[in-house]
Amino acid sequence: MMPVEMHRVLLMFTVDYAWASYMTNSPTVIVMIGLPARGKTYMSKKLTRYLNWIGVPTKVFNLGVYRREAVRAYKSYDFFRHDNEEAMKIRKQCALVALQDVKAYLTGEGGQIAVFDATNTTRERRDLIQAFVKENSFKVFFVESVCDDPEVIAANILEVKVSSPDYPERHRERVMDDFLKRIEYGDKQTFESPVMNVGRRFLVNRVQDYIQSKIVYYLMNIDVHSHSIYLCRHGESNHNVEGRIGGDAELSPRGKQFAHALRDFIEEHKLSDLKVWTSQLRRTIQTAEELGVPYEQWKILNEIDAGVCEEMTYEMIQNSFPEEFALRDQDKYHYRYPGGESYQDLVQRLEPVIMELERQGNVLVICHQAVMRCLLAYFLDKSAEDLPYMKCPLHTVLKLTPVAYGCKVEMFYLNVEAVNTHRDRPLVSRPESSCIKVHSASSN
Repeated sequence: MMPVEMHRVLLMFTVDYAWASYMTNSPTVIVMIGLPARGKTYMSKKLTRYLNWIGVPTKVFNLGVYRREAVRAYKSYDFFRHDNEEAMKIRKQCALVALQDVKAYLTGEGGQIAVFDATNTTRERRDLIQAFVKENSFKVFFVESVCDDPEVIAANILEVKVSSPDYPERHRERVMDDFLKRIEYGDKQTFESPVMNVGRRFLVNRVQDYIQSKIVYYLMNIDVHSHSIYLCRHGESNHNVEGRIGGDAELSPRGKQFAHALRDFIEEHKLSDLKVWTSQLRRTIQTAEELGVPYEQWKILNEIDAGVCEEMTYEMIQNSFPEEFALRDQDKYHYRYPGGESYQDLVQRLEPVIMELERQGNVLVICHQAVMRCLLAYFLDKSAEDLPYMKCPLHTVLKLTPVAYGCKVEMFYLNVEAVNTHRDRPLVSRPESSCIKVHSASSN
């Protein structure tokens, strides 16, 4: 289960200072603000995953990690008392070290955005950050999460903080008691800006550039609720059997068997409230038609456009366009088929799908190999280098369930044979992730 506080109460606002407007190409520091157990780390990780997926190098700097390195053994809430002078010195030093790492990332490591994940609720801390960004000519962007619903806060503590490295004993009652005291001492600190807490509300101020607008749009669209996303490719097509890429082929006999098996899968798992999306190509539509449920067609879910290579086999491409074939193997993510698309193009095309998947309940997306790779890369935080080589076999359903700081993945093979359309990474083939749990078709 994932934290639910944003689903109930969220205030988000941004502040950009006048001097920042002249630094149009400067890196940005996103500063998270809020008391403990308000979803700051959840938002930080999710936002970072999104920005990296769309090609904006981003990294989270979580102050809790620095604090745990400085103080190896956390003892109690006493460490967070504002009158604990020794602890306050340690916490300030940790913040200074973290900000220096932010500087190194943005100035020497190619980073464009750094997310500074901490409470940052005191005037002193904000003054420190403002001086830092001004000294280094960075833009600054504040995101604050607010919640005072005791039930929501308690649920977040039990679901997330109970597994924190601060509490290795995992005793739920002791964790709850200690963490509530940490929040109590946080409440005594001074907020620099007015706070509104009226259900779900967004307050946005002085957004100055394209990336900041995308950040606001993304944060306003993520809706924290319990749901699962099901991804699968269409049933095996005649082109798959022939080894041809692209085109608009119909299902093979085994592809039709898979469509029937997919219908049985939906019935067995009692997915009565499931929304179904397809591309506008026949092989996905034919797969969805067998389900006997309403479905929506999305043109942006169409397979990657192979341009002049459409409906060719890889052998034909290698013989007809040897230089293009070699170029694609050198950089598969950025390579664009002549007259077609690259994986990078496809990620940009699929961004509206990601936004909708964040907002919706349970959804089944019947799509294509390259499309499925791009969607999976977002949810599993895969790099551009690894994305084009993710294995997405035919006749297999992947169930993605968001959890606290990541995504749980389950794989269901529906026991219908199909050709293997996967091409390994040239020369070096990296091992697949071991985090995917595989089920037979009869698994629950």
